[in-house]
Amino acid sequence: MSLLSPVAAVGRSTLALIAAIGRLAIFVGGTLSHLVRPPFYWREFLSQLLFIGYFSLPVVGLTTLFTGGALALQIYAGGARFNAEAVVPQIVALGMVRELGPVLGGLMVAGRVSAAIAAEIGTMKVTEQIDALVTLSTHPMKYLTVPRVLAATVALPFLAAVGNTIGILGGYLVAVLRLDFNGATYVQTTVNFLQAGDVISGLVKAAVFGFIVATMGCYHGMRSGRGAQGVGRATTDAVVSASVLILASNFLLTGLFFTQ
Repeated sequence: MSLLSPVAAVGRSTLALIAAIGRLAIFVGGTLSHLVRPPFYWREFLSQLLFIGYFSLPVVGLTTLFTGGALALQIYAGGARFNAEAVVPQIVALGMVRELGPVLGGLMVAGRVSAAIAAEIGTMKVTEQIDALVTLSTHPMKYLTVPRVLAATVALPFLAAVGNTIGILGGYLVAVLRLDFNGATYVQTTVNFLQAGDVISGLVKAAVFGFIVATMGCYHGMRSGRGAQGVGRATTDAVVSASVLILASNFLLTGLFFTQ
């Protein structure tokens, strides 16, 4: 028996992983099916759009501003080894629009929104408010999950667009004020270099990340255990799973968009 114990442990872990993937797939399928069926709670949707989108602007803006500035410094220092300092505007713009803007925006919103959604829904479950919704003939997924998922999917591309702009601005400020670049030339180079496909790919990524952020928050909140410990664990699991899935999906989407 002792020789088979490691094999049994691997088997249990594998079965648990498959079961977790199955539960998540069922949850996602239910969410998508309710997205296209009435009724729609527009007031709840607008409230979540304000919470997820507008109130996330400061953290996304500050993150991308400093990232754009640091990126400009790193590219300039690295390019100086090959006499290629002039590529700073192009690489900053490309890095922010394709990768850093959507990914950083998604991760920041995951930390802020996934945790909040999981804590809110988990607390509602603990205090039996979800059971009260069922008693009132209101489907919990349609009232709680659908507005949040839809709001996050809509809001994240706008947050990414703002983050891209602020990130490029951060690179511009560092390049002009510290690295002695010409401001007009920097802006013109950035505009000429970026293509529509670069911008669109970043916005599509952001929409996918928004869907992941809200889905993970709702999923773990709905599965929250009883008591404060259960809600705390659901909050942690929501942030961790959303962050990991954002990075994994970013890799897959990058391969889909840019592999020749």
